[in-house]
Amino acid sequence: MGETKDVESATKTVLVDDIPFPQNITTVTTEKQLPLLGQGITDMEIHFLQIKFTAIGVYLEPEIASHLQQWKGKTGAELSQDDEFFAAVVSASVEKYVRVVVIKEIKGSQYMLQLESWVRDELAAADKYEDEEEESLDKVIEFFQSKYLKQHSVITFHFSATTPAVAEIGLEIEGQKDLKIKVENGNVIEMIQKWYLGGTRGVSPSTTQSLATSLGEILLQ
Repeated sequence: MGETKDVESATKTVLVDDIPFPQNITTVTTEKQLPLLGQGITDMEIHFLQIKFTAIGVYLEPEIASHLQQWKGKTGAELSQDDEFFAAVVSASVEKYVRVVVIKEIKGSQYMLQLESWVRDELAAADKYEDEEEESLDKVIEFFQSKYLKQHSVITFHFSATTPAVAEIGLEIEGQKDLKIKVENGNVIEMIQKWYLGGTRGVSPSTTQSLATSLGEILLQ
């Protein structure tokens, strides 16, 4: 994965809840340009007020279309409800990059709590939660533990096409540099992908819908 930072093109941006996301990013490791194919937010309604937590951008190699041909002709609405489709997105051996921007500031430990709980439960349900998975997940928890995610802090997840058992998580926090960690457990990586790209059970329904619409259109080309 390398220690270099992925380059986000500043030329064109897409606003996701007033937060600019690059329309394309170019990864340093492979120099591939990945387009923004899905965007949305995480939020919660509390006492009739919508509380927004994060904005999300999903970047994928367009080559992913070759892995999804059996869904050609389906509408975005149909695809958004098809978890087998999103399982194919997760398992496709293409480069994937998820950019998460903090809207409501939060402690790193709080951000990680929900993700960790979901990943742990999913691994246990699939009978894949062994010592190696626990150790890998604990490293990620420790990475976030002491961080404070101010508004506009950025969390990135870079999933490799060639080494699916290695992923990189990065943090961009004002005043801090080169905050990165490698995740080297394929089962944990799969579940983190499913958290953001997992269809009806993913964390952000708006991102799921957006991604389904974009991929449906690509499949028709």
